Amino acid sequence: MSKSLKRVRAALEAAGLPDGIREVGQARTAQEAAEAVSCALDQIAKSIIYRAGDTDEVVLFLTAGGNRVDDARASALAGAPLGRADAALVRAQTGFAIGGVAPIGHLTPIRAWLDPRLMEFDVIWAAAGTPRHVFPLDPRLLPGLTGAQVAAFTHRSSASSL
Repeated sequence: MSKSLKRVRAALEAAGLPDGIREVGQARTAQEAAEAVSCALDQIAKSIIYRAGDTDEVVLFLTAGGNRVDDARASALAGAPLGRADAALVRAQTGFAIGGVAPIGHLTPIRAWLDPRLMEFDVIWAAAGTPRHVFPLDPRLLPGLTGAQVAAFTHRSSASSL
């Protein structure tokens, strides 16, 4: 079992939640994940990581599978221009590889925002630390687990990735 997957499992256990982690084969995109667990595309919580300004700080935007982050709205929320966080920075700050970034179990605390669309479901699915593992969660628990603030920062998209 990978270190990333172990951290997600430990975070779920620490929160008193059942782990429910499921290996699904390839789930690098929201569409692949939705098909693997037989749920609606928007029930997939994508973890989108940006670099804040010219710093090494990364910020997290948790979006519904069919939505995309609106850069201007997200930058306003973060209070800084947002840029691409390369794979090395994402791994260094979160402990996860791109395509498997979980909303929980990060190596360092991270500022986060939550797409209100996710709150419309009883159950959502999120990456569990690898591109092959996902876990179910009541979205109402996300703000407490992640410190994420619910905010409008998205627009609809036809192509999405976890």
